[in-house]
Amino acid sequence: MSHQLTAVAVQMNSQQDINANMTTIKSAISEAKKQGAQLVVLPENCCSMGEQRATAERFDELSVIIGDAARAHGLYVLAGSLPCLYRPDGALIADGRLRQVSQLFAPDGTQAARYDKIHLFTATVADKQGSYNEAATFEPGTQTVVTPFEVNNKVFNLGMMVCFDLRFPALAQRLRQAGADMLSAPSAFTYLTGQANWSLLLQARALDSQCMVIGAAQGGDHLYKNNSIRQTWGHAAITQFDGSVTKSYEHSKLEGEALDKRYALVMATLDKNAQEQGRQHMPIFDCHRLA
Repeated sequence: MSHQLTAVAVQMNSQQDINANMTTIKSAISEAKKQGAQLVVLPENCCSMGEQRATAERFDELSVIIGDAARAHGLYVLAGSLPCLYRPDGALIADGRLRQVSQLFAPDGTQAARYDKIHLFTATVADKQGSYNEAATFEPGTQTVVTPFEVNNKVFNLGMMVCFDLRFPALAQRLRQAGADMLSAPSAFTYLTGQANWSLLLQARALDSQCMVIGAAQGGDHLYKNNSIRQTWGHAAITQFDGSVTKSYEHSKLEGEALDKRYALVMATLDKNAQEQGRQHMPIFDCHRLA
């Protein structure tokens, strides 16, 4: 019997106008549904690049809007990440930092899962910003998340990651050990680190876990209020369990029709039966001795 899921990774160029970004998000979800999507993955910082605290103040409101879009179109939507003032238990973060939260919304609009980004981006990069330290703004999450969800009476298991998490193979392996069929990887890679590593990391994590990896992405120039510009790599892509890239958007900046729409869609199908056969042919988790 067929056990397939059609997933879409969205590439955006979010700016600091939250309402404009939300209009783009709703349009992308609507078009993805028309193209047959059953799961839509939005990029990291989908509601705003920068302005983290102002966005966090609207976390509940923005979450409801994205959940309503999932309900309106009858599909699953993963809100790549939104900054949040509180932990999963509702406790406010005492030191003034935020959590970077990825959420899966069900076709009825309810929150099906929440994952708080564990690995916070810390790097020195030879770009205009130079130094990145997410820990100055965010508190790391502490819990891995694999969530089951049902499509056409078939159950799939989604392991949730965000951006910098891609650099840690142990996380991908742990998610697979917890039952993941696919991994979400909403991201906002810098232009230089993305150029060097983005595609390689998507393929490597797919091979590590034998899961589909859905790499939604920010791409292009993002203007901040101090007139600085942050550049992200884009190239949204979906990678299969064997490391092959099924589909990708071949640009950093949105071009042509995608520029007019303010988003690009990358679509691929997970064939769970074929993936399971591939896992049986190379049973690496039966051979694993170190974890």
